[in-house]
Amino acid sequence: MSSLPPYESARELLSYTQKVGQLFMPAAFINDSEEEIKRLEHLIREYHIGSLCFFHSRASAATNFEGKKEVIYNEKSYERLVYLIQRYQEAATYPLLIAIDAEWGLAMRIENSPQYPYAITLGAMKQQAQLVYEVGQNIGKDCREAGIHWNLSPVVDINLNPDNPVIGYRSFGNDKAKVTQYANAYLKGMRSQGVLNAIKHFPGHGDTATDSHLGLPVIDKPTAVLLENELYPFLELLQEDIDAIMVGHLAVPALSEGKRISASISKEILSGFLRDELGWEGLIISDALNMHAVAKDFPDNGGIEEAAFTAGNDVLCFADKPIEGIQRILNTSPKERIEASFKRLWQLKQKAFAALQEATEQAGQEHHNLMLKLAQKSITMLKGDTNDLQRFREQQFRCVQIGKQESFFLDTMNHQNEFSDAVVLSIFPRQVKPKNSFGFADEELHQMRKLLRDKKVVLYLFGNPFVLNLIPWDTALAVVIVYQDTETFQKNALAHFKGEVRAEGQLPATLKGQYE
Repeated sequence: MSSLPPYESARELLSYTQKVGQLFMPAAFINDSEEEIKRLEHLIREYHIGSLCFFHSRASAATNFEGKKEVIYNEKSYERLVYLIQRYQEAATYPLLIAIDAEWGLAMRIENSPQYPYAITLGAMKQQAQLVYEVGQNIGKDCREAGIHWNLSPVVDINLNPDNPVIGYRSFGNDKAKVTQYANAYLKGMRSQGVLNAIKHFPGHGDTATDSHLGLPVIDKPTAVLLENELYPFLELLQEDIDAIMVGHLAVPALSEGKRISASISKEILSGFLRDELGWEGLIISDALNMHAVAKDFPDNGGIEEAAFTAGNDVLCFADKPIEGIQRILNTSPKERIEASFKRLWQLKQKAFAALQEATEQAGQEHHNLMLKLAQKSITMLKGDTNDLQRFREQQFRCVQIGKQESFFLDTMNHQNEFSDAVVLSIFPRQVKPKNSFGFADEELHQMRKLLRDKKVVLYLFGNPFVLNLIPWDTALAVVIVYQDTETFQKNALAHFKGEVRAEGQLPATLKGQYE
């Protein structure tokens, strides 16, 4: 691997075939076989691939790695990641730009690496942009130390739909101003560590009820409404030092001349609206092109890559057929169009490598102390007050836990009466996404509903607050949302139950308002 020459030199050094290769970002899998690793090395070496996006394994590709549903579990995934980055860099003629989805830290993809709260947890904090900055700063430091240049985050979608199957917990909330403020703080924190950002999912994925990994969501709203809501964070952040905009797989007919076509392959939305009307001159990266929202409509090898590039994307993320895609783009795209995208990509590479050299070594406070502050500032008392909890504690009560066999919260609580009608109900969702009722069995949902209807319940929820849409939480004496299930958050929740700390957070999203 040689050093990265300036764009003026690269423009002359690289052929158009090599320039198109630079625009491809295939997936790299941390837990891949040696055969697949050699195949990717060959692709990098022979086709001059410009960047890679790392995923945990093929079983989790284009999904969020949560560790509990994975077919593959590798305690040494981090060491493997570092090894593979070095190995792939050695196969490259020019340095690769290494990317990953690490919205809440490397733990989104890698076992035994630092995890930070989900965006919805951060969004529960009131006026805490500085803490969000420190989260971005620490995530940036973790990326930098692993050899990652580009964290494909933050999410700036506004959480407008409680049925959203894919964005919900990944959004800072339903307040567009707070979403914008916290996203800006997060990306500035990453920038302090020399790590690139990408705001996503343009033009706004928050008000959908379809998972774009599986199908194409459609947002039928007039442009004026989109400008006031979905597009607001993008418009505001265009004025900041953002590195890229990631375009989502969702149809927005008002922006595509009435066509029900994914924004990620819509020339009207990318080249017309985003480039011409909004004036964005920076890099556009597609969402993962293997996702079924778009991939299912392009059975021919290289077809989705060609369509995404023709529409206006500069970098083709998770391009499954790069060899065929490169050839199709060479056959159909004008040289000046290829050069324009190559220039944006190359200049972003230059920015990334320069920023890493300039990054500060100090990365905020130590992980545990930061997590404790985040737990204290986010815990939310949705119903009830401290007086209700105090009266509850003074009587005999019992503890019921759903979703987890053991926990710090339950194991350290004093069980007083196994037959009491007063119940502390602690809920630990098995998964963070709402699919299949967050992983709860029907019997567990029935048990929670029966307790809430028949007993005097104090409820602590250690996970996605949209779990409450499944149960009649409004019948409880008190409801406390903890958002995360890590030990630090559990300890803070126990301190809250004992009356030692107060709940400072506020629910950053809207629940359905009707319950089964």
